[in-house]
Amino acid sequence: MSENKKVVVIGGGITGLTAAYYLQKECRSQSLPVDVQLIEAGPSLGGKIKTEKREGFTIERGPDSFLERKKSATRLAEEVGLKDSLVPNGTGQSYILVKGRLHKIPQGSFMGIPTKIRPFLFSGLFTPAGKIRAAMDLFIPKKTVEEDQALGLFFKRRLGNQVVENLIEPLLSGIYAGDMDELSLQATFPMFYDLEQRYGSLIKGLRKEYPRRIPKKGEKKPSMFRTLEGGLGSLVDSIENQLESGSVLKNTKVDHIEKKESGYHLLLDDGSVREADSIVIAAPHFSAQRMLSQYDFMAPFKETNATSVANVAMAFDESAIKKDIDGTGFVVSRNSNYRITACTWTHKKWPHSTPDGKVLLRCYVGKPNDQEVVDLSDEEIVELALKDLNKIMNISDRPDFSVVTRWYDAMPQYKVGHKDRLKKVYDQMASELPGVYLAGGSYEGIGLPDCIDQGEAAVKQVLSYLKD
Repeated sequence: MSENKKVVVIGGGITGLTAAYYLQKECRSQSLPVDVQLIEAGPSLGGKIKTEKREGFTIERGPDSFLERKKSATRLAEEVGLKDSLVPNGTGQSYILVKGRLHKIPQGSFMGIPTKIRPFLFSGLFTPAGKIRAAMDLFIPKKTVEEDQALGLFFKRRLGNQVVENLIEPLLSGIYAGDMDELSLQATFPMFYDLEQRYGSLIKGLRKEYPRRIPKKGEKKPSMFRTLEGGLGSLVDSIENQLESGSVLKNTKVDHIEKKESGYHLLLDDGSVREADSIVIAAPHFSAQRMLSQYDFMAPFKETNATSVANVAMAFDESAIKKDIDGTGFVVSRNSNYRITACTWTHKKWPHSTPDGKVLLRCYVGKPNDQEVVDLSDEEIVELALKDLNKIMNISDRPDFSVVTRWYDAMPQYKVGHKDRLKKVYDQMASELPGVYLAGGSYEGIGLPDCIDQGEAAVKQVLSYLKD
């Protein structure tokens, strides 16, 4: 590289932030003459990460944590100076709400799949017939298929309808907010297919590959999640503070990307043009399709839908909760007559988030077949959340305050065939748009570590391209 190269990262969510941060870091460490600019359409960075501080509460309006076993988020937080701010979730029991009753998630389950027999035998989530059907996973022959298959149908074939409807589906739908009978197995949880192929059984495979020790009586369950004491917004702030001065452009939308002989032109919404030798599009699939609408191979993204969701955080004095439950929260089975899909008892899951003597509850709405709920007024969402909560809890007072957040088209749906469609797009981009890369929640994983991983992968692709 003899002359300065220009790299533009489009989108200031955690993927774009990661890409910009590591690009600048690598270019400094390798003394590469590369200018990196991050362009964000909105007034602030962080994407769906939004932390609000109010009356001593730390309220997450988007994600509240990340999986501890996926190391990239922890590593990034430590790298930007937040090692001492990392905190594990307050350990406790999680529940499934089925037909008006809270049931403990059986110990020894991995994403709802049994690895220990005894806790499942004594669970009230399933009938005797449902338990016998789940145990048939140990004997049902594996089914080798070349093409992709639906996540829900795969689990039903292995474990039966009851385990899927009452346990697996509520847990996994909380991640993807989608219909399991349409979601792609290979794009969401390909390791389950691999376990079936290697061991002939999910139960046998999980016992071998993911052994989990059940805590002894009185012993705390190991924490699966991590967050930051100051909220996940502190990660965004810390990364932004380490980006080079003048390298972030906010309130600026990229309308169109054009390929030129010498690189690329980015047409911005203010009428100006930015030049780039390489581009990371860390934006949703529908935005990527709009920016590259002249390319027919981007058309599948126009048809890829995303569901909308909303959540409401409600603060109370602890005296308002007349029926307290020991645990971190619950998810709701889809065959229950509730409009909320889950509730986090935030004051127990994250004790640091809530002042002493107070309670913080966070409810979620927006099933695939109940999208209109997101458009209800703040007060209507608060009312339906309280109505549903009072079916299992006894809340005597109105909340001291509430915070409603809507996320429109926020949950991309990885439908059957997603990976094949994505590969075709990638192949065409490599041929027709060399040096342009996609990264983010629309493509290869929606959790924070998944998005961080994609940001890091894009950095490697950009540097390899610029050095060629």
